[in-house]
Amino acid sequence: MVGFQRVLQNEMKTLGGSLRVTALKDNSSEVVQPFLMGCGTKEPKITQLCLAAIQRLMSHEVVSETAAGNIINMLWQLMENSLEELKLLQTVLVLLTTNTVVHDEALSKAIVLCFRLHFTKDNITNNTAAATVRQVVTVVFERMVAEDERHRDIIEQPVLVQGNSNRRSVSTLKPCAKDAYMLFQDLCQLVNADAPYWLVGMTEMTRTFGLELLESVLNDFPQVFLQHQEFSFLLKERVCPLVIKLFSPNIKFRQGSSTSSSPAPVEKPYFPICMRLLRVVSVLIKQFYSLLVTECEIFLSLLVKFLDADKPQWLRAVAVESIHRLCVQPQLLRSFCQSYDMKQHSTKVFRDIVNALGSFIQSLFLVPPTGNPATTNQAGNNNSAGPVSAPANSGMLGIGGGVTLLPAFEYRGTWIPILTVTVQGSAKATYLEMLDKVEPPTIPEGYAMSVAFHCLLDLVRGITTMIEGELGEVETECLTTTTEAVSSPTQSSSEQQEFQSTSDQMDKEIVSRAVWEEMVNACWCGLLAALSLLLDASTDEAATENILKAELTMAALCGRLGLVTSRDAFITAMCKGSLPPHYALTVLNTTTAATLSNKSYSIQGQNVMMISPSSESHQQVVAVGQPLAVQPQGTVMLTSKNIQCMRTLLNLAHCHGAVLGTSWQLVLATLQHLVWILGLKPSSGGALKPGRAVEGPSTVLTTAVMTDLPVISNILSRLFESSQYLDDVSLHHLINALCSLSLEAMDMAYGNNKEPSLFAVAKLLETGLVNMHRIEILWRPLTGHLLEVCQHPNSRMREWGAEALTSLIKAGLTFNHDPPLSQNQRLQLLLLNPLKEMSSINHPDIRLKQLECVLQILQSQGDSLGPGWPLVLGVMGAIRNDQGESLIRTAFQCLQLVVTDFLPTMPCTCLQIVVDVAGSFGLHNQELNISLTSIGLLWNISDYFFQRGETIEKELNKEEAAQQKQAEEKGVVLNRPFHPAPPFDCLWLCLYAKLGELCVDPRPAVRKSAGQTLFSTIGAHGTLLQHSTWHTVIWKVLFHLLDRVRESSTTADKEKIESGGGNILIHHSRDTAEKQWAETWVLTLAGVARIFNTRRYLLQPLGDFSRAWDVLLDHIQSAALSKNNEVSLAALKSFQEILQIVSPVRDSDKPETPPAVNVPVPVLIGSISGPGLNRPFVRTDSIGERLGRYSSSEPPIVTDELEDLNLWWAAWNTWYRIGSESTKPPVTFDKLTFIPSQPFLTALIQIFPALYQHIKTGFNMDDLQKLGVILHSAVSVPISSDASPFILPSYTEAVLTSLQEAVLTALDVLQKAICIGPENMQIMYPAIFDQLLAFVEFSCKPPQYGQLETKHIANAKYNQIQLFAPAEWVALNYVPFAERSLEVVVDLYQKTACHKAVVNEKVLQNIIKTLRVPLSLKYSCPSESTWKLAVSSLLKVLSIGLPVARQHASSGKFDSMWPELANTFEDFLFTKSIPPDNLSIQEFQRNESIDVEVVQLISTEILPYANFIPKEFVGQIMTMLNKGSIHSQSSSFTEAEIDIRLREEFSKMCFETLLQFSFSNKVTTPQEGYISRMALSVLLKRSQDVLHRYIEDERLSGKCPLPRQQVTEIIFVLKAVSTLIDSLKKTQPENVDGNTWAQVIALYPTLVECITCSSSEVCSALKEALVPFKDFMQPPASKVQNGES
Repeated sequence: MVGFQRVLQNEMKTLGGSLRVTALKDNSSEVVQPFLMGCGTKEPKITQLCLAAIQRLMSHEVVSETAAGNIINMLWQLMENSLEELKLLQTVLVLLTTNTVVHDEALSKAIVLCFRLHFTKDNITNNTAAATVRQVVTVVFERMVAEDERHRDIIEQPVLVQGNSNRRSVSTLKPCAKDAYMLFQDLCQLVNADAPYWLVGMTEMTRTFGLELLESVLNDFPQVFLQHQEFSFLLKERVCPLVIKLFSPNIKFRQGSSTSSSPAPVEKPYFPICMRLLRVVSVLIKQFYSLLVTECEIFLSLLVKFLDADKPQWLRAVAVESIHRLCVQPQLLRSFCQSYDMKQHSTKVFRDIVNALGSFIQSLFLVPPTGNPATTNQAGNNNSAGPVSAPANSGMLGIGGGVTLLPAFEYRGTWIPILTVTVQGSAKATYLEMLDKVEPPTIPEGYAMSVAFHCLLDLVRGITTMIEGELGEVETECLTTTTEAVSSPTQSSSEQQEFQSTSDQMDKEIVSRAVWEEMVNACWCGLLAALSLLLDASTDEAATENILKAELTMAALCGRLGLVTSRDAFITAMCKGSLPPHYALTVLNTTTAATLSNKSYSIQGQNVMMISPSSESHQQVVAVGQPLAVQPQGTVMLTSKNIQCMRTLLNLAHCHGAVLGTSWQLVLATLQHLVWILGLKPSSGGALKPGRAVEGPSTVLTTAVMTDLPVISNILSRLFESSQYLDDVSLHHLINALCSLSLEAMDMAYGNNKEPSLFAVAKLLETGLVNMHRIEILWRPLTGHLLEVCQHPNSRMREWGAEALTSLIKAGLTFNHDPPLSQNQRLQLLLLNPLKEMSSINHPDIRLKQLECVLQILQSQGDSLGPGWPLVLGVMGAIRNDQGESLIRTAFQCLQLVVTDFLPTMPCTCLQIVVDVAGSFGLHNQELNISLTSIGLLWNISDYFFQRGETIEKELNKEEAAQQKQAEEKGVVLNRPFHPAPPFDCLWLCLYAKLGELCVDPRPAVRKSAGQTLFSTIGAHGTLLQHSTWHTVIWKVLFHLLDRVRESSTTADKEKIESGGGNILIHHSRDTAEKQWAETWVLTLAGVARIFNTRRYLLQPLGDFSRAWDVLLDHIQSAALSKNNEVSLAALKSFQEILQIVSPVRDSDKPETPPAVNVPVPVLIGSISGPGLNRPFVRTDSIGERLGRYSSSEPPIVTDELEDLNLWWAAWNTWYRIGSESTKPPVTFDKLTFIPSQPFLTALIQIFPALYQHIKTGFNMDDLQKLGVILHSAVSVPISSDASPFILPSYTEAVLTSLQEAVLTALDVLQKAICIGPENMQIMYPAIFDQLLAFVEFSCKPPQYGQLETKHIANAKYNQIQLFAPAEWVALNYVPFAERSLEVVVDLYQKTACHKAVVNEKVLQNIIKTLRVPLSLKYSCPSESTWKLAVSSLLKVLSIGLPVARQHASSGKFDSMWPELANTFEDFLFTKSIPPDNLSIQEFQRNESIDVEVVQLISTEILPYANFIPKEFVGQIMTMLNKGSIHSQSSSFTEAEIDIRLREEFSKMCFETLLQFSFSNKVTTPQEGYISRMALSVLLKRSQDVLHRYIEDERLSGKCPLPRQQVTEIIFVLKAVSTLIDSLKKTQPENVDGNTWAQVIALYPTLVECITCSSSEVCSALKEALVPFKDFMQPPASKVQNGES
């Protein structure tokens, strides 16, 4: 045998070609036969050899079908004899695996053989046989697969198999397939405990083994069943019913239910079968779901049922493992959903699976404590996640910390560890793999929970990954198809296809979307219930993380699919997890809560029943903070889980913001609360930084959180940064959510000033900043809301609102938009608009922010604001007076910046706004400096207008044209201020009008500054105006202003203002409102007058110049007559100015070149002096110059004159009214009586000469009378004693006051005019003389001013004035004035003595009459100079006037003059006044010489012409001379007499004159001779007596000196004697009477007797008296002629 085997082997080795193999195969039966026989011996050794040889043959595939059959038969025998069992199995395996020759019965026999060997007593054989069976079964099916592969290309018409056709009808199958079919069919039979059809000879079989084989076939060869209907039929008809039947004990079994209650004993579930069934089911569902839809529905329902709480633990565990296998196959789940949940009458399988998992998890937590059966029933099949009231086992809660270190779930005292069961995403089962276990294993605690937990996670991951993947595909496909469709060329066919494909796409997408939505809708409730519970129970960070991730992915998925309710529910769950337990949060109390089964929430304040009222015990507390509520009660704690949830929320918002939609509200609300509890506060740009909590117990944070905070704050910021990637709609959701969140925070912050939650405002800012590129779409809601925040009463809230708003505006303006802002004006205005809106908010802090923002905008963007200027300027202008100093100051700072830097860059149309705003600051009365500076700004603005005039004008005109066109199109009238004027002029007029308003501001400094600016501006830049505009300037600006100032001034308060605010002292000249207004009036009037003067050439051509002139004069008059010295004086100065007494320099003339002759130049009276041009008034104080100015031979050149005489006469009338009103004495006097000041009167009078130049042609006597009255009254006005020290010269100085000078100047001008005027004017001379003489009288009799008591300066010494007469009036020292007037009279008379009028009007007589007063007073005159001047004047006048009088002697015009003259001489030479005691000898002699001059005049001018002179007059003169010569005859010796006696020169002169005229010529009348003769004899007789008495007295007195008087008398007599003798000698001898000589000689002896006297003075006088007697020593030669009586 062995030999044969070796031969065979060698044969095989040497076999070369396939021919030999084929040959061998054909004869294989024979070849095999010996071996078979060898086996038949049943001899172990031989059998083994034979079997080895047969195996060798088989391995070379040289066994034919017949041989194979024989071999099998032989093996069967061996098997039956239990020989070489392992070798048998090996041989069968080789036979079946090496070739395919064994078929049909042979095959079945081989398989049965293996089965039978499986059931031997030998363990090794059993196991080997089992393995062999498994392999053989696999081989059978592999053959079939190979066969199909071979025939794949031959397309067969499949024969339809009837559902109920005979199971033997497998004729259509190919051989291998048939074998497989038969095998599988029998396997089903065997498992079902039925007889096999094909596997004939089976003795026993186990279900467990059968099920394992079924499972492996189904699992390994699914395509067989799917491709062949016969097999599919087997599945449906055999396998499924079998499985369902086998499941029945498990379904019916209820753990813990009493058996007695059921009618028949229930078979207990058997673990090995049950577990294998579940494996089969898993395969069926996984592989053949599409074939077995209905059956799978049953299986799945069964699976769900197995999870019930009343099933055995092991059953629930394997069921969960099976479900886990499904959960990792999302496509399968999708199919469930499509096939069941979406069908109308089908079980909602998918939903049930998820809900079952949820219930399962919940039931695990609700394992009732022993001995409480009631709970078990209650927890039946609880699909809802509602809280089940199981009493918490307090003992469980106290588990030591050591236990909690394990990852675990802990809920209401139930503690379940988390085991690591499987790798994520794969369903690796533990108990489903326990094929060797017969008894149910013990399931460790937490195993089922861990698997179920993984089911949930894998389910979520699978579904979301799948749906999102498909969604992504759809979206990209949509994109590509639409772009293709758009870009495809226009060929109809291709277009058709495109549209076709697009529409298919649409249908497909609609279907898919429906499935996705159904899947989510089916599972979200259960998922959420389970996940929420787990989240709540989780004590492990990793588990928590997974749960949160699941919730997050679900929320995001729901969001993407637009399933709002479910999305919000998941988000709510995360939000709740983030917040402390029981934390009351309104935001979560939304509609979504209702769908989350029966969880309850409530409004702020009450604690709420949440899913987990007790789970926090094992959580580490990481932060303690305050709840965000209206009334925070205590503190709340945040655990690390809360923080974890918060991070998930942030993650959700960050990554899935686009799908959050309305749930932003939830997310943000929660974040707000968390941020609040953690004490994060907003910082610049809206980012949140850790800050201190402002009130209440401070936030306590552990170090763990402290390190986390910056991260959280960073994520928060990133979250809002990522909003830039959201689409517009999502962004709007985000903004809306933030706004409503902010509104809630605002509501909460009402009524208290606690720290508000600024989260929403800060994040609105952040969102706005990152979305600048599309700011337009969110600007309105964003800024609209922030504006509301700005109005909030809580200051911190407001402050942040403003901070956010201004930051956004600034950022918006600096952002690099596309197109840039300069080309997108609409956007720029949109951005600036909220800034303007802020103006309506009254809170000063907000306005300050607003202004600071404006300032920053100006500094950074000022150049490019363009059309935004009106808004920006509007903001500055909106600051009201009552809004506090700092606001006004900031706003003003902005304005200053604008005026200094940005006028050139803004559109010209905005310039008017700048003017208005600057003006409005001037009117603010908070801060004087601002008002004043704003006036300065207006001046700068006007300068700018002036410099850029042309450009501005062009631009404005262009703009005007455009507006005009628009207005015409709309059919409306263009309306702007000062309309008819051109736009540039309107700009000026607005500026003037603003300054005009400021000119009547209540504060004097502002008025003053504004006034100066207004007039300077008009002065400097007025030339730019159109001619016609001047009309508006005059009437609407200037006169309007004058009216208002006049009104304010006249109604101003006279109360004294104590101080000017603070410690400023106010000068007494400004210490009442009235005085302050006076200054304004002065300024205004002067300004207007100056404009009238300088711009006369512009104004005169305007039609109504004369009307304007009248109005101006009226203003001047009312100012001049105002009871205020300052105003009245200034009015006159303005009057002077408009009369061009002061010359202006005309702007239009270039000052460099002197004007050509033909250029009309304003008149300059007097010489042009350098300083005069610049000073407002040319003043010279020397009267000489003043008079000289008018005395030049030709009148001043008057050019550019007011041609119209009416204007001048109007001026004259005004002057007259001012003069007569102001100088008229008041009726009554008291302290407050107003008396015009000297400067005023001076100015008034000084105006006349210039005025007169223009009206002299029509100036008549009446006018002269009027003038006289005014001059007289003016000079009569007294001075207030306060002012007198400054105006009055000291008494001794002979100086005129300016007023007196002016009066004389006026008269001087008149007389000069009369002098060169026509004849008819000369009748005015006498009137002028009258006027002057009236003034002369003032020297002795000062004028009276009404009833006013005045002190004369002589007795009102300054100290007295100060002490006793605070309100006294002091009459002026009129002496110098009177004397000067007298000089003028003399001068004038010298010129005009011969004029007819002067002669006719008895001027000379008047002069004499006037002079008589001082002359008669002589020493009693107030001033000594007066009478001396009077004398000299009289002499001068007489020297001229007497010849004239003699000329007209015959006419009798001078008749009345002579007696007046005689009386005057008499009164003067023999005055009754006594010379003062202190008169020196020299003075006396000088005065005597004056008397002598008078006598000389008589002797030269009068007596020689006695024939032409009335006799009486001559007689009076002689009497007087007589009196003078014999004046010493007085009987008494008084001082007066002695003094008179001292006038020896005078006596001598009189005497001489008397003698001369007594003896010089033939005496016309005997009377005269008698007078002189008698006078001489009386004189001599008297002398004789005196001498005798003296001699007598001296003799008696002895040594004693005689009294002084007597000595003086004797001396005088001696002198008189000598004088007499001298006189007699000088006289013609024939004129001296002989008698007289005798008397003279008779004196001689007496004189000689006197020689003995002792007085030296007498001696010297005696000597002089004796000397002339030498001439009598010889008688004269001629014969003496006797005079006749």
